[in-house]
Amino acid sequence: MKKSDLYDYNSVCLEFYTSIISHIDCFSIYYEVVIIQIVLASASPRRSKLLEQIGLDFMIVPSKINEGNNDDLSPAELVQHLAYQKAMHIAQKMAQTGGNNRFLVIGADTVVVKDGILLGKPADKQEAFCILSRLSGEWHEVLTGIALIDTQDFKCIKGFETTRVKMKELSDDTIFAYIDSKEPMDKAGAYGIQEKGAVMVEKIEGCYFNVVGLPLSRLAELLKEFGVFILQK
Repeated sequence: MKKSDLYDYNSVCLEFYTSIISHIDCFSIYYEVVIIQIVLASASPRRSKLLEQIGLDFMIVPSKINEGNNDDLSPAELVQHLAYQKAMHIAQKMAQTGGNNRFLVIGADTVVVKDGILLGKPADKQEAFCILSRLSGEWHEVLTGIALIDTQDFKCIKGFETTRVKMKELSDDTIFAYIDSKEPMDKAGAYGIQEKGAVMVEKIEGCYFNVVGLPLSRLAELLKEFGVFILQK
């Protein structure tokens, strides 16, 4: 074989491999820019604000599920189960209507527990007074469950966070004044630590954001499992 022929052969090989690598690079670049769109399966304005706080782009698609008939579950099991149910409800909906788009659905549920009893959202002012009177001067626990579901393969990861909260001694006048603010009526445990209810809290042990409704540090750890990083160079 002549040197010129060898040169031509090598040139052809180089062009061939360059073409392959080019296609591989293009595929890699395409794969890397495939975006997982985050969906919050909650109408809670507090959870929305927390996601905005850590810089996530997301859409809101509230989930509506039947939360009854779970009396056999512990509080930790309950919040994870309900978070999963909320996330799955929306994940199935997005998978059916979202075309070829890929979504990562976040479901969450928060409960307040005092002496093993769940304290939900008060039905009326009288119940709000009873709940706050029960919490007055005492410790209680706030648990939030989180579930993340990827609509591409329905991979699911769950977790929960617990925070202990100590309330101040609350007079009846203080409780009535707080109820008149209307803050207690849409919140588990009949108070919001991120609003006027903050002045009734003596101290907490654990994650503050968990009491608001979404433990951000725990959420960030779960997001990493799906390749979503809050802090990354």
